[in-house]
Amino acid sequence: MRKPILNVELVKNKLSSMKGSKVKMKVNRGRKKIECFSAEIKEIYPSVFVVSVVGEINQQPLQSFAYTEVVCGNVKILREK
Repeated sequence: MRKPILNVELVKNKLSSMKGSKVKMKVNRGRKKIECFSAEIKEIYPSVFVVSVVGEINQQPLQSFAYTEVVCGNVKILREK
C-alpha cells in the first residue's frame, strides 16, 4: 500500500500561506467534466476554503472546496507566476 503524500493538515498549511495570491485551478466535476480557471484564495476555514474566480463570465464568483478534494486529487491548485 502506498503512503499518501498529502494530508489535510499539510493542505491547510499550504493554502493558508497562499491566501490572497492568484492561482490556477483544475477541478474535476465528474462525468468527464473538468474546469480550469484562475482564482484568488479568499478565505481559509477549518474544513473548507473559498476562492474568488477571476475573469470568467460563466463561473460563479465565489466557490468553496473541501481540503479532502485536494487530497483526493479532484482539485488541483497551481500558483500563478
